[in-house]
Order: sequence, then C-alpha cells, then structure tokens
Amino acid sequence: MNINLETLIYALSRRFNKDIISADCQTMPLQGGTVGNVYLVTGIVETADGEKLPYRIVLKIQKKWERYGDPGSWRREYDLYTSDLGATFSDALRWPACYHAEINAEENEFQLWLEYIDGVTGLDLTGDMYEQAALELGRFQGKLYAEQPAVLQSLTNLSHADLMKNTYQHYRSWPIVYDYIRSENCGFPQHVRQMLIDIDEHADEILARIEKLPLVLCHRDFWVTNLIYADGKIALIDWDTSGWGYLGEDLASLIADEADIDHMVEYYQRCVPAYYKGFAEYADVSHIADHCVYEMILLVFGYRLVEWYLHAEDDDEKTNLVHTLQKIYEMKTSPHSKENQF
Repeated sequence: MNINLETLIYALSRRFNKDIISADCQTMPLQGGTVGNVYLVTGIVETADGEKLPYRIVLKIQKKWERYGDPGSWRREYDLYTSDLGATFSDALRWPACYHAEINAEENEFQLWLEYIDGVTGLDLTGDMYEQAALELGRFQGKLYAEQPAVLQSLTNLSHADLMKNTYQHYRSWPIVYDYIRSENCGFPQHVRQMLIDIDEHADEILARIEKLPLVLCHRDFWVTNLIYADGKIALIDWDTSGWGYLGEDLASLIADEADIDHMVEYYQRCVPAYYKGFAEYADVSHIADHCVYEMILLVFGYRLVEWYLHAEDDDEKTNLVHTLQKIYEMKTSPHSKENQF
C-alpha cells in the first residue's frame, strides 16, 4: 500500500491541529465494505516544536461501482463529508471526523482520511448499547425532521425513498427465491413460509401504510458492524447507502441484519419504543398507531435471508438463517407489534 506522505502529513496536521513536519507509517487492512478498501494507518509524527506523537488514522479508498437502483452511491460518502451535514450531528451520535477528502474524477475514485474510533462494535454490542443507538437515532432523525436545516435541501446525491420498495420488488420478481418458498422441497417450517407468502399477498397495502409515515434522513445500512460504541456515545460509519427513507426504516437493519439471533425479539421490543421516544422529543408521533418496523424487516430481509439460505455452504449456516426467520416470526406477536398485521 503506497501512502502519499504529503497527503498523510496534511491530514495529520488537521488531526492534531499542529504543524507536522514528518511522519512514518504502517498500514493494516481493516474490515471494510465489499466495495471499498479501508486501512488503519499508524506511526509517529514529529511536530514543528519537536513533539513526537503516536497516531492512528483511517484511510478509505472507494472506486466507482454500480449498486442496483442507486447509481450515485459509490461517491455518496465523499459528497456527504464535503457538505455541511456534519454540523447536524450531536455529541451522542455522529460520524468519524474527516481530516481530508479528495476525489479523482478521471479515475472514478475518492479517498477519505478519517478519525479512528476504538470501541465496541458488531455482535459485541450489548442490549443497552442497541437501545441507546435506537434512542439517539430517533433524536437525530427527529431533530432533522422538525428543523429541516438548509443542508438537507442542498444534498443532491441521496438514495430515494422508494429504494426499499424497489429492492423488495426486485427480490419478489426473482423466481429462485419466490418459487422456493412455495415449493414442496422448501426447507423452512410451514409458518415461516406462510409469513413470507403473506407479505407478498399484502405488499401493496403494507407499502401504502409505510408511505404514510414521515420521510426522514436514513443511514440505510444501520447494522451492528457500522456502529461503534465508545465513551458512552455512538459513532456511525459507512454512509454510502444513505438517503430519504421512512420513519423506523433504519431499525429494520439494526434488528435483523446479521443480528444477534438469540436476542432479536428482545432487542426489537427494546429498540422500537426507544427510537420513538427519541423522535418524539422533537416531533409529534402520537398519531402513528402502526410503526410498520416488523413489516419493514420482512420487506428488506425476508427474501434476502432466503437467498443467503440457498447459497449457504454448511448446515450450521442454514440452521442460523432458519432460526433468524423464526425470530422474525416471533416478533409478530411481541408487545410492540400489532397483532395480526395482515
């Protein structure tokens, strides 16, 4: 990995708010997204007044790629970081600071030099951390919804509100998954198969209900590996799918995307009211009798889980995916779901 030392020193000067005269560096790949390369860059800097300071900084390199139904997503993080969106975050929920951003239009590539945040992430997050993430997400979205800061109108590269619907309809039109849950050799219990079939039969009615919910700025990839809990606060990485979505849409990802299967129902029961509590601090949601989070989970992840099951290479993975669908079924009759939605 070749690091441009001049760019590194510039980013570190902003990181330390000091005049940096030299830096050494080592790089280590971090677990990034499937389409970007993310590196942890470490070393020692020397300042103009002779200080020697250790540092850690993240370099994200993103090349152009095409996401289904969302062609501008490859460069969205660059566009957002170079906008005024960062000023809308609170101390309790924010993204990593960006010390330098540059884009090479000819090569269709950008680089972000970002703050390294060391904290708890992924399946190490506890139930309390899930609940705090839901609460702070509600506050963030509620504040933007109520105040409508000018930056929201200036953001031209955001995913569209119908992305969830279009993604669901794309999966639904795919015979491999659609036909499988209706076939005699389907490996799912009958009640799980029926849950997925019911969603299809009532999709128009469900989507119509969802489209009456408030439209908010969504992260759209709000799952555990993109959340970092540190010092009692939440940091949120990987903003390339973000855009306009419906109230509660991000909770579907928090609860169901490669989730803590054994605690899914508990986290659903805890996170939905926490999210609404946070949102209600800024905007009235008393008129919303049906939050639709359960249906959003099935629309976004139902067929995706079927696809993963069909491509799973070992029996343990298949068992976990069936277990996940079973837990989603159990949410239907949990206290924060409407009984018999369909």
